[in-house]
Order: sequence, then structure tokens, then C-alpha cells
Amino acid sequence: MSIMSYNGGAVMAMKGKNCVAIAADRRFGIQAQMVTTDFQKIFPMGDRLYIGLAGLATDVQTRGKEFIKAGHRKRGSSQTGPLFSSPSLGYGLVFTGLNRKVSVLEFWFLSLLLAHRFGPYYTEPVIAGLDPKTFKPFICSLDLIGCPMVTDDFVVSGTCAEQMYGMCESLWEPNMDPEHLFETISQAMLNAVDRDAVSGMGVIVHIIEKDKITTRTLKARMD
Repeated sequence: MSIMSYNGGAVMAMKGKNCVAIAADRRFGIQAQMVTTDFQKIFPMGDRLYIGLAGLATDVQTRGKEFIKAGHRKRGSSQTGPLFSSPSLGYGLVFTGLNRKVSVLEFWFLSLLLAHRFGPYYTEPVIAGLDPKTFKPFICSLDLIGCPMVTDDFVVSGTCAEQMYGMCESLWEPNMDPEHLFETISQAMLNAVDRDAVSGMGVIVHIIEKDKITTRTLKARMD
């Protein structure tokens, strides 16, 4: 079996109107054996920025700690703080070799993940947040070596990606308000993980808005 499905897991992010949502299941298991129902897969990276990690559980924990540590490291001076508090997500940086402009956020995560190109961590990140200046929603998913996929609707990662894609295609609508977005991502996640034996056991959802972040934990099937 694939090492990416050894522990299971599901992560999803969706865009709304001036808001964005990210959700993950709560299960940690070893193949079909269930270990705990409160495993953290989503990590805060700034005031309005989260990263969700699906894949091998040990790498999820290691990578999550590294992201948090790197996001708050010193930047050549005595000042500390999240790396994403000042740079805009505006497409003003040209990444040599891609022949197109990418955001600062894309570039930073891409360069960080490519450092392990020939021995990568077995995680597929999902990024969701708001631009710190314009508050424009941003979602992105990456593969093992950091290749980004930026979309205007939703991104998914995990063992039940096919089921999540199907539910998102059915339920997602443009310009959803925060409550509508919460209901949509919740229904998509709950119905998707119910169809996957190695993910589920509850869902945690973060709704990111300009002035607040709402976190809700959902109950799911526990069998």
C-alpha cells in the first residue's frame, strides 16, 4: 500500500465571498486500526493563514512544527513575527524558471518543500488564508515536492480525495457567505469521510474572515 495512505486522513479548503474555509478529519490510525480521534492536521501560520497536512502522521507532526517555527523565526533583525504579516499575496514576484509570476506565499512554501526534493516528507499541504492587505481569499494545494495548484473554488488532499472532489463539485457555489461556506464544506467533508475507512472520526472546520476566525468541531460516525 502507499505510504501516503498508511495513516489515512482528509483535508479540504474552499473559497467564499471575502472568506475562506479549511477543514480536516480528526482520525489518527495505523491502517485499519484506530488510535485516537483528536489528531491535529491543521496548523495556524499567521493571523489569517492556516496550513493543513494530510499524509504520514509522523511527517505531519514534524512538518507542522517546522512550519510554525519557520513562520516565526527572526528575519535578520531583532524583530520577530509571522513571515506572512507583511508581504502581500499579490503577484509581484517572478519565479525564475516558471516564466510566470507567483505569490510570495507560493514561492516561500515551494522553496521550503523543494529542499527535500529527493527525500520528501510524505505530506501534501493545503493552504488557506486571506491576503493581509486586500483580504482577498487564497487557497492552494501542493504535492510532495512543493508543486502548487492554485484554484478559485476548492482544493483537497488525503486518502478520500476522489470522494471529496465529488462532493465539492456537487455542493460548491461561488460567492458564498461565511455561514453558507461553513455548511457546504461541512457537508462535503462529512459525506466524503463516511466513504473512506481510514479517515473520519469527526471534522474540525476553520472559517477565516477579515475580522474573525471561527472554529467548529463536528461529530461524525465513530464506527
